[in-house]
Amino acid sequence: MTELTCADTISRFTFDDCAVRGEHVLLDSSYQELLAIHHYPPVVAELLGELCAAACLLAETIKFDGLLTLQIRSEGEIPLIMAEVTNQQSFRAIARQAQQASSRDFQQLFTNGQLVLTIQPKNGKPYRGIVMLDGNSLASSIGAYFAQSEQLETRLWLHSDGQRASGFLLQQLPGDENSEQWQHLSHMASTLTKEELLSLPRETLLYRLYHEESVRLHPEKPVQFQCTCTRERLENALLSLGEAELRDIIAEKSVIDANCEFCNRFYSFTAADVDAMFGNSSPESHH
Repeated sequence: MTELTCADTISRFTFDDCAVRGEHVLLDSSYQELLAIHHYPPVVAELLGELCAAACLLAETIKFDGLLTLQIRSEGEIPLIMAEVTNQQSFRAIARQAQQASSRDFQQLFTNGQLVLTIQPKNGKPYRGIVMLDGNSLASSIGAYFAQSEQLETRLWLHSDGQRASGFLLQQLPGDENSEQWQHLSHMASTLTKEELLSLPRETLLYRLYHEESVRLHPEKPVQFQCTCTRERLENALLSLGEAELRDIIAEKSVIDANCEFCNRFYSFTAADVDAMFGNSSPESHH
């Protein structure tokens, strides 16, 4: 058994004797890539790590081809925080207007908060679930979301220290009537410490919790930080401003500069680019 945690991976485990599945994710260099883009206060950086871990865990429990987004909106010290992950386990995340956040009180950070879960398949209609933020942690709030939306019984444990982020999920599958076993497995997971979740290899972690159970490990999958921004997406965002406003900017600055708020990638658009956006060969036709 290895003594080194395989970081930036997510993996499933199942129990042979009951209809419960689990997921374990550990983010290391991918999490550091995210934090290197923006300088967040410590409490924001840690919550971003937890949110990314949670999004990765939830995406792995759903069969879809597209994007899953976890978002919290609030009137507290963190007005908006969100994480997006693809079905291929590529994620990105951001917090807005949270540079002054410093409280360690979850409700003060997210006063009157709403938790929004969105699944956007490449083909098909999107799904969105919204509930008031309930609980004193991100993990308990997501658990409350599943309870309120009458979905599968689901519990999460999330931790981050600004260097690593990790998550652990248990989910009771349909047809399992053994509530006593579910309570036992959940109780054992609740004994996990922050240090254990952030440092132990999954084999050691699962042995520590469930050495008396028959646990089946599934192959690990890589997780990576990767922004989904493209020049085409930025063009679509600019189109929403309207042709007149874009030409005013070109007249004033000769070029339109735009950057992705997730990854800070820089894009530049010239007068010729604006012509192409609106299907015109030259700006003179608009005078």
